[in-house]
Amino acid sequence: MDSISADLMNEEERLLKSMRADPLEFREAMTRFAAAVSVVTTDGASGRRGVTVSSACSVSDDPATLLVCLNLSSADNAWFEENGVFAVNVMSARDEAIARGFAGEGKLPQPERFSRGSWSTGATGAPMLDTALASFDCRLIDAKVIATHTVLIGEVVGLRTGAAAPSLVYLERGFHTLDIGR
Repeated sequence: MDSISADLMNEEERLLKSMRADPLEFREAMTRFAAAVSVVTTDGASGRRGVTVSSACSVSDDPATLLVCLNLSSADNAWFEENGVFAVNVMSARDEAIARGFAGEGKLPQPERFSRGSWSTGATGAPMLDTALASFDCRLIDAKVIATHTVLIGEVVGLRTGAAAPSLVYLERGFHTLDIGR
């Protein structure tokens, strides 16, 4: 490669980097993005763990596949990948206290967080919240580190739908109720 080509590649790389969004501005803009609140759980050889997320969504319906993003700042989030299974429990407004506990409010140890709700076990062994609007029992099929998060991709091997109720959403750095008037 000649020096002109190398200079052009360096300039292209510099331009691409300069086109990135400012992380603080991006974070602030994302506070306006309403998202469903879920508690993602796992159990297995590495232990039982759950965390509250607003970053879970469907990938496909055939085969049924979900993705979840977990922050790398907690080393214990590696348990999800190590266990190879997880459940996504979509929260209703009535379970806000459970969501807050799994979000770290009160700094409760994991066993106390689980004691706030009634749980059953999915086919994979992952804990499923009995009062969730929906619970998706997943087998981990892929995991990728992207920037500050691990993206877990799971094939849904079982699911359970709960009673219709107002949903719990996260918006502008707070929990809110979404009620469509059923």
